[in-house]
Amino acid sequence: MATIGQTSPHAQRLRRDSTDAENRLWRHLRNRNLGGFKFRRQVTIGEYVADFACVECRVVVEADGGHHSEERDAARTNRLSALGWRVIRFWNTEILRQTEGVLAAILTACHERQKAEPSPYPLPLAGEGK
Repeated sequence: MATIGQTSPHAQRLRRDSTDAENRLWRHLRNRNLGGFKFRRQVTIGEYVADFACVECRVVVEADGGHHSEERDAARTNRLSALGWRVIRFWNTEILRQTEGVLAAILTACHERQKAEPSPYPLPLAGEGK
């Protein structure tokens, strides 16, 4: 099982240079805005930097623009899947034009993963440890 790696300088640059689609999606995913799930952006997983990841349900969300290669993306998806992550991909235009549908698909993926396989790293309950 791959662990979340230390943030790479490449990830920091990707955060700074986010696309409009990534920025829009991040506004909806951050601060547990989507179903209470905690997402991170530009997350180092194995040798890759995923656009967004929910560690709790092991879902990676990728925002694909025109510079993506089907072959490289398939290899990346296969590798992340082998490490135990569910990868879902959306084109930037899809994120910008059909935001609600994209969010619904992400939420469904998180719920499905949560039911099928509870995280080995559950988040603490509010107030736990006080």
